[in-house]
Amino acid sequence: MKNYIKVLLKGAICLSTFLSISSCEDYLERTPDSIISEEQAFQNYANFQGYVEELYHCIPNFTLSNWVSSFNWGEDEIESTAGTFTFSYAVDRGNFWRWQVENGAGNTGWLDAPSANTNRDHHNKGLWPLAWYGIRKANMGLENLSMMIVATPEERQMIEGQLLFFRGWFHFMLIQYFGGLPYVDRVLPSDEQLTLPRLSYHECAEKAALDFERAARLLPINWDLTPTGQKTLNKNQLRINKIMALGYLGKNYLYAASPLMNSVSTGSQTYHQEYARKAADAFGELLQLVESGETQYALLPFERYHNNFYTTGQNWSLAGGTEAIFRSTYYSANGTNWRISKQYKPTFMDEGDPTNYYPTANYVHANFGMANGLPLPSDVTRADAESGYDPNHPWRGRDPRFYATIVYDGVKVVQGSIPDPNEEYNRFANLHRGGSYREVVTGSLSGYASRKFSPLTANKYDRAYDWGSSLHINVPYMRLADVYLMYAEAALMGYNSLGATSATFGKTPVEAVNVIRTRAGMVGVHDKFLGSVNSFLGELRRERAVELAFESHRFNDLRRWLLLTEFPYNIKTSYEFDRAGNFNADDPSQNRIINMREELIIERNFTSKHYWLPLKVSDVSLYPEFYQNPGW
Repeated sequence: MKNYIKVLLKGAICLSTFLSISSCEDYLERTPDSIISEEQAFQNYANFQGYVEELYHCIPNFTLSNWVSSFNWGEDEIESTAGTFTFSYAVDRGNFWRWQVENGAGNTGWLDAPSANTNRDHHNKGLWPLAWYGIRKANMGLENLSMMIVATPEERQMIEGQLLFFRGWFHFMLIQYFGGLPYVDRVLPSDEQLTLPRLSYHECAEKAALDFERAARLLPINWDLTPTGQKTLNKNQLRINKIMALGYLGKNYLYAASPLMNSVSTGSQTYHQEYARKAADAFGELLQLVESGETQYALLPFERYHNNFYTTGQNWSLAGGTEAIFRSTYYSANGTNWRISKQYKPTFMDEGDPTNYYPTANYVHANFGMANGLPLPSDVTRADAESGYDPNHPWRGRDPRFYATIVYDGVKVVQGSIPDPNEEYNRFANLHRGGSYREVVTGSLSGYASRKFSPLTANKYDRAYDWGSSLHINVPYMRLADVYLMYAEAALMGYNSLGATSATFGKTPVEAVNVIRTRAGMVGVHDKFLGSVNSFLGELRRERAVELAFESHRFNDLRRWLLLTEFPYNIKTSYEFDRAGNFNADDPSQNRIINMREELIIERNFTSKHYWLPLKVSDVSLYPEFYQNPGW
């Protein structure tokens, strides 16, 4: 179906039972004896939950779209020169139309796909078609709750809670990229002409909040501890629960409070304090439950930080551990590592696709500071006595998360043997000027590489991506560290105070940030940033950039803060330098460099229209009330 909005008018009812995940089109092709009635589909918990299961398969895995996935569109990453077909390449050049299949998103985008695919293949899942499909399916379920006559009160609540969550989640996921849209909270008859107007961002956020709030009151914290959840014991970790609902209730309110969303609804480019306080209360309720030990969630210890994103040698154990709150479903575990792990090293190191993604020098230098809590100087070619930064030893004494996230020059990549002695130089990351890892087609343009989402040993020599290594990658949509940082932002801006707390949680914004820094072995926020709300806000934003680097948050953060068009957030740079002195293979942070400089790769010439993605021409042509975003 070309126009995905038209799925709202489909008269055919797509029912799935138990774990069935077939699309509407597949359903219409079934034999007559496989068709069941609405009464059968909704009459008891087992059947109704089977219907709900398909909604989980409407969650796109943003890291697995097509063969090369593009999901970081801020100033944080740059693709290799082989990646001119990617959405990130198009974004850098202001071509936001490329999110659509019709304009090339079929190559790398996760926002669109040819159809509302709910099968087991994340390769072809897209947010736009699946969100509208999921919204209609959730509404159909909600309108048929009365048909569930063979069920306990708890079972009814868990069905209703899931449906409400999904309706709110799909709407929220759409409006964060496109602005206010129609909020569809009923099943639209097939013979009804479309006239639903685009609501303001705040109007949509209010409706989504109602769905998330109701879901949070209906759903359990841990399915395994309920009679209903016992039926699927130890298989409930991805099922929607109270913590997920509270997390997205808070995020929905925080986005509504943010300067971009507030400006389009009220005209004020400041934080909306009422929404920020509501966000703080939702996050606070979640964090209070976590810190009181009433949930299955906790921050992972820093020595297992990477388990947030991948596991290896653990019999395909799902990544995320106790910290991941909301994740997409997964299918072929080996498929995740064969695709994602190939995106962060030059092709000669990983035998992967020639398109690779690398951290930009500007992002690394502006955000990943020193172990003493201070940032690098704005001019990284100069020494800084206060922070202790030395431009001739730029990787010494850094934030521990720098070493856990970034591959810099001299890092030992290959841990095992290299059969060909002539290739021994590939053992260490050659990211200096002229180094092999700077190979012009698939290598790093920036002078840095990433290690966050796959182990260093995922290379053609150590081969940690082979089947026997059980490398399983799954980057979460939301994890607990993100919630602490969103709480800090919401409480800070909602109460305009560094010492404020929400009505539901006793930590101040500074204390919440320091929870995350302490986990990483970092000192607390430096005193120089504790003198004013604005000073601390800047440091809080830097903390988000470090802790959540490359996890698909940066683009939306820059947008909602109204920073996307502003310098220095609109540039991407490289780090050019030469090695000097003896090479320290045991501790590359001690290696000396000279002739360092930062060079501009690209300046992104954005205007105000780039704060929102353009809607599909085919969709805005459906009826006058569904109009295009400004400037497009």
